[in-house]
Amino acid sequence: MEHQNASSEVTFHHHQSDAEFKARVRKTTILLSVITVIELGLGLLMYATNLPDWIILLLKGVIVILTLAKAFYIVAVFMHLGDEIRNMIMTIVVPLLLFIWFIAAFLWDGNEYRVLRNRYDKTRMEEIQHREVRSADTATHPLD
Repeated sequence: MEHQNASSEVTFHHHQSDAEFKARVRKTTILLSVITVIELGLGLLMYATNLPDWIILLLKGVIVILTLAKAFYIVAVFMHLGDEIRNMIMTIVVPLLLFIWFIAAFLWDGNEYRVLRNRYDKTRMEEIQHREVRSADTATHPLD
């Protein structure tokens, strides 16, 4: 009976020299640095100027997209996931997407709870009504 010395694990031998790998890492590091500087510039622009709300939301969306691009490059190059087979990539990416969906769902649900609590809290409603009565009194009798 013959024994195989080869491993049953699926591996690919990457024929990439050290110089090519260092150039790839350097290129990725420069790209990540440029994206980070753009993100910081957009963040400072948001807080340093008085922009309309829709532009601020647009800038936040651009910052999120740039952050996701950075995460992709970090995982693909520095964690070597970009060189793996498709099934391995899906094994890591699909649970990650589910985790992101869980975070979004929990944030959405927490916000709904906050809104409902503020809307139906009796002490808060009495405080708001008392404030409205007080402001109506000062509007009808401004000199008192």
